[in-house]
Amino acid sequence: MQESGQLRVAVDEEARGILREWMLAQRHGKAAAAGSPISPAKTISQAGGQAMQRVEEKLAYLRERAAQWKAARALGTLRETMVFATGNPHARLMLVGEAPGYDEERLQEPFVGKAGQKLNQILGAMGLKREEVYISNVCKFRPSMGENQGTANRAPSEEELAACLPLIMAEIRAIQPACIVCLGGTSAKGLLGVAASVSSLRGQWHECQGIPVRVTYHPSYLLRNESLGAKRAVWEDMLATMEHLQLPISPKQRGYFLPA
Repeated sequence: MQESGQLRVAVDEEARGILREWMLAQRHGKAAAAGSPISPAKTISQAGGQAMQRVEEKLAYLRERAAQWKAARALGTLRETMVFATGNPHARLMLVGEAPGYDEERLQEPFVGKAGQKLNQILGAMGLKREEVYISNVCKFRPSMGENQGTANRAPSEEELAACLPLIMAEIRAIQPACIVCLGGTSAKGLLGVAASVSSLRGQWHECQGIPVRVTYHPSYLLRNESLGAKRAVWEDMLATMEHLQLPISPKQRGYFLPA
């Protein structure tokens, strides 16, 4: 709310009650850690359940705000349809692309076109399903190319990235994944604030809001470049992500896309 320009919020009696519960839960937790006979287990468990529910509430609020995001609308260079995110709001892995394209705008879901199919294949090779991860884009609107755009797409500009950046940053704070994978240089530029090639950023860990970030090529890159080296480069980034998440990795998986 602050990022959208709202500096104050009304607090009613119900909100005060919730704040009291949080305060008491925190106090009891600290007291128990110090050896107090008070058992906070039930209180903390209830607070944890509320926190889980609040993730969905935060995302629902963000989706609503994104649809009317003034900073993006004011540019006049982004199309009308907002495409938010998909997947598990409690996922440990968050994948962030650049912006919706023709198929994503039509179906109002990120990564549902040919690049999305390639991403699904990558996740499947990792032993994951699309529904188990959280998938979003830095820019929530398809960049416009004029009235006769058709199926053509373009990457968002720096101004368009900056306009939508508060939304994806708020999503990251809500999800709190164990790690993030930036799909492509535009995503990395938005989250990391650096204008550098994917080749120079991949192969190492970066950080966004205290969360480890891995940079790899966008799935569309693999649609244009089907060489074994390109596939192996992306796969090495995915292997590093799997290791960070402590996912099981078989010898067969480690050997994917290596020269025979």
